Amino acid sequence: MTKRNTDPISISDALGEFVSKNKLQKGIDKLDVESAWYALNPAFKTYTTSVRLERDTLLVNLSSSVFREELSYGKEKILERLNEELGREVVKKLVLR
Repeated sequence: MTKRNTDPISISDALGEFVSKNKLQKGIDKLDVESAWYALNPAFKTYTTSVRLERDTLLVNLSSSVFREELSYGKEKILERLNEELGREVVKKLVLR
């Protein structure tokens, strides 16, 4: 019979260990980035048709060319706020389509 570890461990530590052992962080990042995008501004939900994270690049499809042009002027600020919302640097580049 195998000996069990009797030391208590917190749920967050156990989940963190599970995520790292099973290499699930990239998938979790994809979900977190999408929710962080919509949390930045209520108008994003109206004009965004899709949000995708590929490696460290966020690809955002927008339905309004005028809105896309406005956002292109503030890409750096958007990246800062996104990564701040996520708590670490996940997105390094933003592509608006």
